[in-house]
Amino acid sequence: MSLVDTNWLENNLKNVKIIDCSWHMPQTNRNGFEEFKKQHIPNSIFFDLDKNSKLNTDLPHMLTDKISWEKIVSEMGINNEDKIVIYDNSDVISSCRCWYNFIYFGHNPKLVRVLDGGLKKWNKENRITNDNLSKILKSNYKADEKKELVKNKLDIDENITLKKFTVIDARSKERFEGKIAEPRKGLRSGSIKNSFCLPYTELINKDGTFVTKDKILEKFKTTKSDFNNNLVFSCGSGVTASVLALAYSLIDNKYMPTIYDGSWSEYGKF
Repeated sequence: MSLVDTNWLENNLKNVKIIDCSWHMPQTNRNGFEEFKKQHIPNSIFFDLDKNSKLNTDLPHMLTDKISWEKIVSEMGINNEDKIVIYDNSDVISSCRCWYNFIYFGHNPKLVRVLDGGLKKWNKENRITNDNLSKILKSNYKADEKKELVKNKLDIDENITLKKFTVIDARSKERFEGKIAEPRKGLRSGSIKNSFCLPYTELINKDGTFVTKDKILEKFKTTKSDFNNNLVFSCGSGVTASVLALAYSLIDNKYMPTIYDGSWSEYGKF
C-alpha cells in the first residue's frame, strides 16, 4: 500500500521520517514553507517542490539530476533504509509528487508512503501539531535512478504511432478538451493525441482522502484505456499526474509510477 492513515502515523511518529511537501498553485497566493513554519506535524521536514526540482529549465517541477537529489535528501537527514511518510496541505495533493521523486531515485517503494487526507484531515481530528523546526543530522544518501519511470517529449511523440504505452491526463476535462484556457501563459489548449482523461479530483474525497479501491478501478475503467498496456501519467506540470500514479498503485501493487515529466507545460507550448 502507498498510503497510511492518520491513526497509523500518530502511533509511529518516532519510527518514520516525516516530510511536508505542501505546494500550492501560483494563483492561490499561498506559500507552503511559510505555512509549515507556523504549523506542521511533529518532527516534519519541509520539502520545497520548486527548489528541489531541476533549476536550469523554464519547465516547472522537472526531475533534478542524481547528484543534486543525493545532496537534497542528505541535507534532509534521510537515509536509504528510512521509512518515509509524506503529507501536504494542498488541494493538488502535492505529496504524491514527492512520493514519485523518491521512487524514481531508487528509494524502496515499500518504505515510502503518503498520508491519506494530509494535514487537513490531521487537523480536523485535532491531532497534535507544532511550529518546532527539527534539528537535522546530515546523512549520506545514495540514489539509484530508475530512468524507465520517466518519459520525455520524444517518447510521447513516438508513442502516438508506436502505441507502446497509454497516456492518461490528470487535468480537468475542460482543459483536456481545450474548452478553457490553460492557467499557465504561453500554452495552447488541448491534449496529447490518443491520450485519455481522468481528472485527479475524481479520485479524491471531500476530506482529501483517496476514494476506495473499487471506486478507483471504476474511474480508471471509464477512460476506456488499455490496462494491459503500460500506463504513463501526465497533467499540467507533473504534480497531479503523480496523484493518478499513486491511485493506480493502490489497485495494482506491481505498478511502478511512470510520469511524462514535462507534461502539458512542455507539450502545450506554442
